[in-house]
Amino acid sequence: MLEEAHDQDQQPFDWRSHLEILRRRRWLVLLPFFAGWLAVWMVSWWLPSIYRSGTLILVEQPTVPQQFVVPNIGGDLQERLQSITQQILSRTRLLHIIEGLNLYAKERQRRTPDEVVERMRKDIEIELVRDKNNALTAFNIYYSSRDPQVAQRVTSELSNLFISENLEARQAQSQSTTKFLESELEEARKSLSEQEEKVREFKDRHLGELPGQTQSNLQILSGLQTQLQTEEEALNHAKQQNVYLESLLGQYRNLPESPKAGGNISMGLPELDQELQRLRAQLADLTAHYTDRHPDVRKLKEQIARTEKVRDQLAASLKSKIADPEKSGSTASDGIPLRDAGPILELESQLKVNKIEIASRQKAIDDIKSKIPDYQARLNRSPVMEQQLADLTRGYDQSKSNYDSLLKKKNDSELATSLELQQQGEHFRVLDPPSLPVKPFSPKRLQLCAIGLVVGLLLSGVMTAGAELVDDRIHDEKTLKKLIQIPVLSEIPSVSTDKEKRAERRDGWLVWATASLMVVSILAGSALSYFRG
Repeated sequence: MLEEAHDQDQQPFDWRSHLEILRRRRWLVLLPFFAGWLAVWMVSWWLPSIYRSGTLILVEQPTVPQQFVVPNIGGDLQERLQSITQQILSRTRLLHIIEGLNLYAKERQRRTPDEVVERMRKDIEIELVRDKNNALTAFNIYYSSRDPQVAQRVTSELSNLFISENLEARQAQSQSTTKFLESELEEARKSLSEQEEKVREFKDRHLGELPGQTQSNLQILSGLQTQLQTEEEALNHAKQQNVYLESLLGQYRNLPESPKAGGNISMGLPELDQELQRLRAQLADLTAHYTDRHPDVRKLKEQIARTEKVRDQLAASLKSKIADPEKSGSTASDGIPLRDAGPILELESQLKVNKIEIASRQKAIDDIKSKIPDYQARLNRSPVMEQQLADLTRGYDQSKSNYDSLLKKKNDSELATSLELQQQGEHFRVLDPPSLPVKPFSPKRLQLCAIGLVVGLLLSGVMTAGAELVDDRIHDEKTLKKLIQIPVLSEIPSVSTDKEKRAERRDGWLVWATASLMVVSILAGSALSYFRG
C-alpha cells in the first residue's frame, strides 16, 4: 500500500483530466467567475468617490546669510513642523475649519464633535520631502473629500494655516528669546553696577594706598626724604649763619669809641669776606644742580646781597671814622655812635630774618617728618590692598565679561527678530497651489476590477471543486481502474444520436458566446473604471 501511495505521488500532473473537468463543469467555471467579478465591480461603483487635493510647500532659507545675521530660533525643522501640525490638527482649529466651510454636514448630525474631528484628521495627510542628504526641504499637504472643490478649499485653508502658524511661531519664539536676553542683560547690568560700586567705594576708602599708586608713593617718599635732607642742611646752615651774625653783631657792639682804636675796627671785615666766599661757593654748587628759579638759589642770592650790603656799610663807616674822628663822637641812644648804627641795624635785621628762616625750616622739617610715616605705612599696606582689590576686580571682570557677552547676544537677537518680523527669515512658501482634482483618488476601481477577477477565479474554483467532490459518478477509465482494481478487457465507446450531437453543438456555441460576452463585459467595465476613476 505504501508503494502504491508513493507511486501515486510520483505520477505527473494530468492536464487532460483537469481540462475534462473544466469542460464538464464549464458553467460552474464561467458563471461564478463572472458573478464574482461583477459583484466586486458593482461594489466599487457603489463606494463613494473620494477626491484628494494636494499642495507642495517649500521651506525657504533666510534671505540674509547667516554670517551676517545669526538666527535666534533653535530646534530642528522637523520638530517645529510636527509642533505646528499638532497645533493645526487640534480640536479647536479643526472645528473652526469644519464650521467655517460647513464640512461633514451629515456626520455632524449623528456624530459627536470629537468623532467628526477624528474623521477630518484621517482625511488630512502630511508628506515630508527630503533631499539626498536627508534634509527636509518641502512637504505636501493632502486633503480627501467627496467634493473636489471642497477638497481644494480645505487644502488651501490648511496651507495658509501652516504658513501663518510658522511665521507666528518663529516671530513669537524670536521675540521671546530677545526678551529673555534683555532680562538677563538687565540682571547682568545690576550685578555689574554693584561690582563697580564696590570697587569705587574701595578706591575712595583707600585712596593713596592702591596698587597703582605704589610707584607714586615711592616717588613721593623719596622726594620727602630728599626734601628732608635739604631742609636739614638748610637748617644747619641757617643756624651757622645765626651764630655768625650774633658773633659779628657782638663784636661790632664791643668796638672801642676812641679813634686810636680805629685799627681794630676792621676786624669784622675779614669774617664778612670769608662768609661771602663761603656763600658764593655754596651758590656755585647749587647753580650746578638747580636753576636760578629754585627757592634755595634765590634765598642764597638774597643772603649774599644782604651780606655784601652789610660789608659795604661797615667798610664805609670805618672810612668815615678815619677821615673825620670828631664827627664820630655823637652816639645813639644805646651808646653806639650814629655812624655805626646803620650796620648794626642791618645785622639785627639779618638776624631776625635768620631766626624766622630757622623757625620756618624747623616747621618744614616737622611737617615732612610727619608725612613720611604715612607714606611708609601706605607702602607697607600695599600688598594687602593689592590682594583685596584683585578679589574685587575679579568679580568685576567676570560681571563685565558676562555683561558684554549678553549685550552682544541681545544685539544679535534683535537683528534676528527684526529679520523675522520682516518675514525674511526661514519661511514656508506655496510652490504648487492646491490642485482641483479631476479623478477620484479612491476607491481604486481599476484595482478593484483586478481583485474582482481574483475573487471570481476563487469562487469558480471552489464551486467546481465542491461539485467534483459531491459527484460520485465515474467519468474516465483511470477512475474506474482505481475503483475496481481489476484489468479492463474492453471499452464501449459513447454513441450519440444526431439530436444529442446538435444539443452538444448548441451548448458549445452558447458557452463560447457566454464567455465572449463575459470577456467583453469585463473589458468594458475595466475601461470604464480606468477612464472614470
